[in-house]
Amino acid sequence: MSKKETSVNKTVFSRAFLIYALSGIFTIAIIYKLIQIQFVEGEELRKKAQNLSVKYTDIKARRGNILADDGSLLATSVPRFDLFVDLSPKTIDEKLFKDSLATLSKHLSEFFKDKTAEEYKTLLKNERAQNNRYLRIARNLDFFDMKEVASFPIFNAGRYRGGLIIVQNDRREMPFGFLAKRTIGYIRDNYPVGIEGAYEKELSGTDGKRLMKRVSGQNWIPVDDKADILPQDGKDVVTTIDIHLQDVAETALETHLEKHEAHHGCAVLMEVKTGEIKAIANLQRMPDGNYAESYNYAIGEAFEPGSSFKLMSMLVALEDGKINLDDKVNTGDGKFRYGKKEVMTDSHKGGFGTISIRQAFELSSNIGISGIIVKAYGANPQKFIDGLYKLGINKPLGIELKGEGIPYIKNRSDKTWSATSLPWMSIGYELRMTPMQILAIYNAVANDGALMKPMFVKELQYAGQTVKKFEPVVLNKSIAGNKTIKLAQELLEGVVLRGTATNLKNAVLPIAGKTATAQIASAGGYKNNEGPEYFASFVGYFPADNPRYSCIVVVNKPKKGQYYGGSVAAPVFLEIAEKIYATRAEMRKQDTSNTQIKNDPGCIYAAFNKAIDMYAELGINLKQKVEAENDDLVFINPSSDSLKYNVSNPNKSRLINLRGMAATDAIAYLESKGAVVSLSGKGWVISQSPQAGTPVRQGMKVKLTLGPR
Repeated sequence: MSKKETSVNKTVFSRAFLIYALSGIFTIAIIYKLIQIQFVEGEELRKKAQNLSVKYTDIKARRGNILADDGSLLATSVPRFDLFVDLSPKTIDEKLFKDSLATLSKHLSEFFKDKTAEEYKTLLKNERAQNNRYLRIARNLDFFDMKEVASFPIFNAGRYRGGLIIVQNDRREMPFGFLAKRTIGYIRDNYPVGIEGAYEKELSGTDGKRLMKRVSGQNWIPVDDKADILPQDGKDVVTTIDIHLQDVAETALETHLEKHEAHHGCAVLMEVKTGEIKAIANLQRMPDGNYAESYNYAIGEAFEPGSSFKLMSMLVALEDGKINLDDKVNTGDGKFRYGKKEVMTDSHKGGFGTISIRQAFELSSNIGISGIIVKAYGANPQKFIDGLYKLGINKPLGIELKGEGIPYIKNRSDKTWSATSLPWMSIGYELRMTPMQILAIYNAVANDGALMKPMFVKELQYAGQTVKKFEPVVLNKSIAGNKTIKLAQELLEGVVLRGTATNLKNAVLPIAGKTATAQIASAGGYKNNEGPEYFASFVGYFPADNPRYSCIVVVNKPKKGQYYGGSVAAPVFLEIAEKIYATRAEMRKQDTSNTQIKNDPGCIYAAFNKAIDMYAELGINLKQKVEAENDDLVFINPSSDSLKYNVSNPNKSRLINLRGMAATDAIAYLESKGAVVSLSGKGWVISQSPQAGTPVRQGMKVKLTLGPR
């Protein structure tokens, strides 16, 4: 063999050796990596792989209810259900699917009425062929409909054999429709409104966790209910709102807003001793001409109050000893010039001449009130301002609902202060207050001087048990001395008896209050192209001799030629007061103790023992003898000669007539009988199925239709 051949063989051998060596090393590296992946990194990688197909999702806690003061539902979370089906052969075996497909398709077609039975059959077969493990069958079903669909063939085999996947979602509903809608509130785009927003933390509860697995694409299904971390439901919020009084206030306000074609208005009813807000209505004229709640004007709209502020001016002057109500003031011919341009006028053409300070207030004389304030404080306006600050009207009330308007009481240090500021402030201009802030001061006068914080929530409950109780809050034990408060009460009663609100003098109960009519300021002053715009208000309390409720009514931009507080706002106040008087037995006790009542006192359903107690307090002798237990529901039925009552459920094994009951009362009764309840509509019960007299059995389904009373 030549040297050349020998050299070539060595080269080939070397290269072959190198290739085999590298292959061996590569093989060893692969084996090493496999061993490392299997035994060293395996657990971590398996976890990562699992995480790609398994995850925890939140189980939303059931949001707490918002309740009226009697337990009526103002806002609640109603369960709604989305239905899916896992069509995989691993879940639904071939025999069950083949034998029941036609029957299932027929049921689905008849129930949903969106496809024919053949279309459903084709859909289910095709999706099964594609191994679809999350086919949507329905969305947003109520409980009864969900149960009916779950009973269809195949689905009734259960979750793991029939493939039906049920996903629950809660939807917020208001059983009484738009009553107090803005005050009850909502959470929208993380923007909290009303009680829903103020008590978001308490209402929302604590979410749970649910283990989900990926079945295809982005579709996920629950792994096992036993793996769920259960949520903690939210607490119920019990408000101070009386749903019946709310209905009264809202109806009266809407009626008069429509009458005057006003832009918007509000009405607030407060319990004098506690500061509890029993009703709050805010209505605005919408583009279609109807009125609805879109903004909480009572809390959020700060404006120049006009003549209602004259009470604050009188409180300061009386407390400082600057005036005597019988002192005289000359109002001249109804026009008075302050400065070079500012002319103040009275509504009475020709003026009132010389009148007492008491008359100046009762007749709402701008010149009279401003005159006595300028005379008393002209040399030292800051003392008047300090007196206003002592009333507490320069600070927000600190109510829990977000959006309270900021009051503005001008100070001498303000750049806008001028020589005319004092007289105009004295009659409610060059300053701003909200209706709620105005009402709080009038309520304090009714409450013998004690300024109460407006109260919207009484307590928090969980599972029907009180977990936190809120007590009334006194912001100021006395805004003025006893003598000053008594004189202020006399002034407010005089407005109704002899002044600008004599149209309330003949009410069925004594009323005290103050009218106000104020021009609305705009960027160009107090006039626009169509002339001046006004708001009218009336604020006061009733009964005047023993105040129980205070109330403010504001009507913004009324039309049809009427804009005075006495003719536009006072009638709303009167309607609210008289309807409350007619439905509150305790307010009529003195009037009825010696007379036979011939009208319905407003009680429709009540427990037997409560009905007896109520009429005993009224001095009414119920002639009819009925055998009933204390907790039996009683229907009050007035007759022409006497009041009689009938036991609605003498046979407790049969359904009673639920018509006219509040939804919560009806639900409570039915659930106590073991029935399962579904609702449709909003308001009070107007029909039921099954009908009254139907034998009661455990688990029976009862459908209630709600509507206006």
